[in-house]
Amino acid sequence: MTGSRRLRLPSFLLGLAAILTLAASLPAFAQPDPAANAGFDAYTRTLETRLAEQHRNVANFIAPVNLPDAGARLRKGEFLIENLTPNPPLELPGALLFHWRGTAFVPGATAADVGRLLQDFDAYPRYFAPQVLQASVLSREGDHLVAQMRVRQKHVITVVLDTTYDITFAHLDAQHGYSLSRSTQISEIEDAGTPKEHALPPEKEHGFLWRLNTYWTREERDGGLYLQIESVSLTRSIPSGLGWIVRPFVESIPRESLEFTLHSAVNALRKQDAPPEVSAPPTPKS
Repeated sequence: MTGSRRLRLPSFLLGLAAILTLAASLPAFAQPDPAANAGFDAYTRTLETRLAEQHRNVANFIAPVNLPDAGARLRKGEFLIENLTPNPPLELPGALLFHWRGTAFVPGATAADVGRLLQDFDAYPRYFAPQVLQASVLSREGDHLVAQMRVRQKHVITVVLDTTYDITFAHLDAQHGYSLSRSTQISEIEDAGTPKEHALPPEKEHGFLWRLNTYWTREERDGGLYLQIESVSLTRSIPSGLGWIVRPFVESIPRESLEFTLHSAVNALRKQDAPPEVSAPPTPKS
């Protein structure tokens, strides 16, 4: 083997090296431009108008999944993920918006099961480990509450965020329910879990996640539960000249987070539905 061949690296390793270099040197990024925030708000208002109409009618309570053989695949246990991000992208100065939807079917589960799961914040670090580290309710008034979570995202680098959400739970009837979760505060935590832990001031944050709205829809039928989650996130834009390497990596984060949340919720529902383990009776002594 020649020297030049020994030095040649596979393209994916070169890409990974570039990402690692970028991740280590990303400059601090100020809070989103007001125009980007306004664009996010306008987009989510349109989405919430569609969801409100959808949730008034049993006939189309769950949005149709625009993938081949969706119904059969769901009932076989597949998790169906759709990219609803606008193409071409919205004009948001210095920011990127992502919109994903995931749908699953859980045999034997009920809409009430999901309601209990989503409101059991003390158990979030167990249901949604290892992403959710802490969760608590700050205030509650009926079906409206404010909750706080510490989450950890690991994609080449590890980022810890303290997040606050305004959440509303609602239902059409016993078999049809939904919830709306809107972020009100997201802070990047440096040196998390150490004596030096502190929240970065806004002007020193990196913009990994600025806004996140999550919408849950649940429908009980066909001997089980259809569960659908839509998430809309706002992040910093990609540094100029590095899009060909960084964009595929950045775009994977919202999808992977949605998939993780959907899988974790379904796994928790399956465990709730499982019959309790019964210990075998002791063997009589002779």
